[in-house]
Amino acid sequence: MSRRPAPQPGAQPAPDALAPFRSRRGRAVALGAMWAALVVFGAIAVVLSSQGDSGWGPGDGLMFFGLGVLIAFIAWRYASIVAVPSRAGLVVRNLVLTRTLQWPEIVRVQFGGGEPWVSLDLEDGDTVAVMAIQKADGPVADREASRLAALVQAFGEAREPDHGEGLG
Repeated sequence: MSRRPAPQPGAQPAPDALAPFRSRRGRAVALGAMWAALVVFGAIAVVLSSQGDSGWGPGDGLMFFGLGVLIAFIAWRYASIVAVPSRAGLVVRNLVLTRTLQWPEIVRVQFGGGEPWVSLDLEDGDTVAVMAIQKADGPVADREASRLAALVQAFGEAREPDHGEGLG
């Protein structure tokens, strides 16, 4: 097995390098939870509505089904977490927020320690989580983090802030 050389700044990456980043295990679990919530809470709603003498009315059944829809929506949102690279930058869609970054804004890709997913250090001092690359995916996550780091390097890694050095 041969090792690939590190990409040079400004080099063009392979076309598959621009494939979207997605969690595999987290997405599978979220999709399963979404369908389970709809089926279980839908069944509860039907059973409660059909039991006329139980003290539960149609409104109670609708509320149970609504709860299932809410849980399914949150699980669907989790399943839709993605980071989409392009030649211009990276669009990071996490659970709640979506952020568009230009490649030169990204100083460093971090994937280690106790963090469950990749984080990006930005030139303005901010940090952005990339929930689409999760440790739960094991070796696949390591490859995806390396691919993201290679994209950052190839498309214009930002300089580290100089913190006042060289002023004069």
